[in-house]
Amino acid sequence: MVKRGAGVGKQTLTRGLESATLPCMNDLAGKHIVLGLTGGIACYKAAELCRALVKAGAQVQVVMTEAAAQFITPVTMQALSGRPVYTSQWDGREANNMAHINLSREADAILIAPASADFMAKLLHGRADELLSLMCLARPLASVPLLLAPAMNREMWSHPATQRNVAQLQTDGAHVLDVGQGEQACGETGDGRMLEASEILEDLLAFFTPKVLSGQQVMITAGPTYEAIDPVRGITNLSSGKMGFALARAAQQAGARVTLVAGPVNLPTPRGVLRMDVRSAIQMHAAVQAHVGQAQVFIAAAAVADWRPLTQADQKIKKDGSGDTPALSFVENPDILWTVAQSERAQKGHLFCVGFAAESHDLLAHATAKRVRKGVPLLVGNIGPSTFGQDDNTLLLVDAQGAWELPRDSKTKLAQTLIAEIAKRQQAPGRVS
Repeated sequence: MVKRGAGVGKQTLTRGLESATLPCMNDLAGKHIVLGLTGGIACYKAAELCRALVKAGAQVQVVMTEAAAQFITPVTMQALSGRPVYTSQWDGREANNMAHINLSREADAILIAPASADFMAKLLHGRADELLSLMCLARPLASVPLLLAPAMNREMWSHPATQRNVAQLQTDGAHVLDVGQGEQACGETGDGRMLEASEILEDLLAFFTPKVLSGQQVMITAGPTYEAIDPVRGITNLSSGKMGFALARAAQQAGARVTLVAGPVNLPTPRGVLRMDVRSAIQMHAAVQAHVGQAQVFIAAAAVADWRPLTQADQKIKKDGSGDTPALSFVENPDILWTVAQSERAQKGHLFCVGFAAESHDLLAHATAKRVRKGVPLLVGNIGPSTFGQDDNTLLLVDAQGAWELPRDSKTKLAQTLIAEIAKRQQAPGRVS
């Protein structure tokens, strides 16, 4: 969905459906996932999903229905999972011949992808005439969650019977993921496609993430700003936006409703995040002011230009061979973080503000001074030249009690740690919630 933002220049709002970054290796370390396949052309996506789960550190046990084996072979899934595939309740490999008990007891979750309309109807009525449905019925409800990724024709998906089944399955405790929209194998277009593997993986990661920001609204700025000199030139910086996007992803997975105000970067929107694209510092300032009023947490991770040209030429400024250079005058951009931190809501403790400082030297001294100058409870510092565009980083956290370092790690992992730290501080006793 794309909307024109009101009163914020040329910003656009989009709801993210894709992951901004690939999950870190070992995001699912120690998790045992039963991946169930039912009949449907979307089984081809299950191969990519299985591979992604393994790359994320999970142990994957594939269980297939007879119908699923008509679309993709057990040999393929065994090669990708590195484990024998189960297809029958009569599988003789189990000493007690109770695969439906043994496999479900080992699982941290059962993920059915694709989940056909027929299989969901079967689950609703408690039918258990083959291994996969037996496992779903026999699983310990309190400790083995069931996640379903529906996949079917658009008419099947919208049919009242299917929608009733979905609603009842959710009431019974199953977690039914969204469906995708687009072209279908039958040639029709609409809702009902199974989500892409990356989207399902993001939803699974979010499912396992502690909801430390549940019910909170979080606004994050990310990336650089671009201050135009003329129609083809401008002033910007090397910020890639990766840290801000990783924070948006981590906050969303922690249960927050996230608004991401992004400068000009080439990154996909984190799944489930509302994104607002802006270009200049003035536009970013306007976007933040227009939407920060409902937030409980504001994270200023963007590398905002300190100055902008006083005037912007209507046409490209050309050299004339004289050796003279154009005279450029600059004006200071608005201080987005300071403005938000000085707002009534922030001063009363209703809005927890976090700043970022990208420095070139003397990080501790500059970050400490900036925290006081901006009036924020937490300032996150890094050395810009060593982190811009990189997938990993080292962070320095500075507050009123002192400073400590988060050692070098992926920006995804650092974002998860930082979000947990923010949640702990934001919900600390004595703060106004």
